[in-house]
Amino acid sequence: MITGGSFVMDAIRVRANEINFEVFEAGSGNRLALCLHGFPEHAISWRHQMPLLARLGYRVWAPNLRGYGGTDSPQEVSAYRMEVLVQDVAGLIRASGARETLLLGHDWGGALAWTLAMREPSLIDRLVVCNLPHPACFMRELKRPPQALRSWYMALFQLPWLPEALLRFRHGQGAVDMILRTSRDRSRFPEDVREVYRRNASRPGGATAMLNWYRALVRDGAWRENFPRKFPKIEIPTLLLWGDQDAALSLRTTRGTEAYVTNLTLRVLPGVSHWVQQEAPEAVNAMIEAWLADSTACRPQASNPRDPCR
Repeated sequence: MITGGSFVMDAIRVRANEINFEVFEAGSGNRLALCLHGFPEHAISWRHQMPLLARLGYRVWAPNLRGYGGTDSPQEVSAYRMEVLVQDVAGLIRASGARETLLLGHDWGGALAWTLAMREPSLIDRLVVCNLPHPACFMRELKRPPQALRSWYMALFQLPWLPEALLRFRHGQGAVDMILRTSRDRSRFPEDVREVYRRNASRPGGATAMLNWYRALVRDGAWRENFPRKFPKIEIPTLLLWGDQDAALSLRTTRGTEAYVTNLTLRVLPGVSHWVQQEAPEAVNAMIEAWLADSTACRPQASNPRDPCR
């Protein structure tokens, strides 16, 4: 269990893909909602969505992904290659025994969600991605100076020891500062949440494990494997939620997503940062609930497809 003034979350242990996961759970039943966090976060980033999804009849799992929290944190870079990380997610879905899966991902969790949807679509019934573009759209924009400049930190993270020092600065405050500096509403990250992020980054070996996600992305030809010339089309119903004040990823990276996803709903949240489901939980929850109910309230309108739900 992990508790704070703004949340109480119960944890279980789940064995998948040969490692042990710390999984926070809410609700029950054989319909799984699997929530995948990003960097430098923790499963508590889904604290606002878990009660909603449980109320909607899902058994909600929010795992600390490989290298985070109480989940196993191998130190070798090769343990964080995309094919390994994606099999972690597939393993968790299979371990749940669920007959239906709603997969939600933010940031790096969104990258895993997109990739699993392309590689093993039979495991997923519905897909929600928050502020992480489809890989093809990201690669297109990364070739342009504006997005390349926004992604400068990916090069920094390839360096030895310095990125770890930045994350661990003042007992993990460095990781918290990365979030706060790029947020638009710091009040959405109360002290109890900040403390969880501090402990996560300051764990022995924790910073290295978290950074190895980025290092494995580019080493030994992995970049070409993860960003092939052609991507299979995703036919799973997909909701893409986007805070338009993302400091790391421009709104342009969402353009053209419909070429790779046949059943896409795109919703843009004006004035919201990269940390969309934490910073605007009321709007995000309303959009997810309406979309799951197949409501027209959250479908893009031809007159203005970027208006948020009313």
